[in-house]
Amino acid sequence: MSHKHQTPERPRLLLIGANGQVGWELRRTLAGLGEVVAASLEGEYGPTIDLMDPKSLARLVDEARPDAVINAAAYTAVDRAEQDRDSAQRINADAVGELGVLLAKRAVPVVHYSTDFVFSGTLGRPYTEDDQPDPLNVYGETKLAGERALLDAGARALVFRTSWVYGARGANFLLTMRRLFAERDELRVVDDQIGSPTWSRMLAEMTAQVLYRVLRGELDLDEVGGLYHLTGGGEVSWYGFASAILEACGEGCNLTPIPSSEYPAPAPRPAYSVLDNGHFERTFGLAMPHWRDSLAQCLEELD
Repeated sequence: MSHKHQTPERPRLLLIGANGQVGWELRRTLAGLGEVVAASLEGEYGPTIDLMDPKSLARLVDEARPDAVINAAAYTAVDRAEQDRDSAQRINADAVGELGVLLAKRAVPVVHYSTDFVFSGTLGRPYTEDDQPDPLNVYGETKLAGERALLDAGARALVFRTSWVYGARGANFLLTMRRLFAERDELRVVDDQIGSPTWSRMLAEMTAQVLYRVLRGELDLDEVGGLYHLTGGGEVSWYGFASAILEACGEGCNLTPIPSSEYPAPAPRPAYSVLDNGHFERTFGLAMPHWRDSLAQCLEELD
């Protein structure tokens, strides 16, 4: 059964998590598609939303009457989640399932983001959507529960699993490294975790391009809805990523590669969590730039 109902000329797009690093970029990329209702915990760009409170979500959807929803909110403190499972479960899983139920009733399309951390990183090749998830930590477990709850609710959903997100705002590896390079002469960085750095702006650009075609009726979510991997192209270790940032910054800091065993963290990380973007590229005819190209662009803007 097709749901190609008429979308208004200027659709209302409800963006949840508008002040996060992806949400901040989405506010800009979605503005060309329609009227963005930008909801966040602080309410600095629009209505407030508290995902810890189930009533808050239902109220927001009722009041916004959206033609599409983009959920960029998440509990992303990976190490803290090990001690704070309830909050991570509520925000990453329960609230996402509730959103799915609310939107399935209204046949409203929804875009949601998940993570490479749904995998253990032991496969040794890039993961496809068909590979069995086996998260190592609470963050990965709750994000996996969220994507499943959303799809199980029968929502007309696109779930984009991404990885190693960085950008000009928020708490992320790029900004942390730049700060530390200025403060320190030496840094030790893990060299045995491999992934794909993803610029928050590129993620937002791709989301907007796909959503535009959904809203125009060019893409039918009954055919193309579901799970996709969407990360920067290529792969690198954290040490390699740090080295590329250092090279561009020209700071005189010495970097030393170390194994994860020398940098113990409360939450175990996958060793090789590269995602295969092929399904996304074949379905939508769009490809993410190589992580090095995106990094260069992002750094240009920062400077």
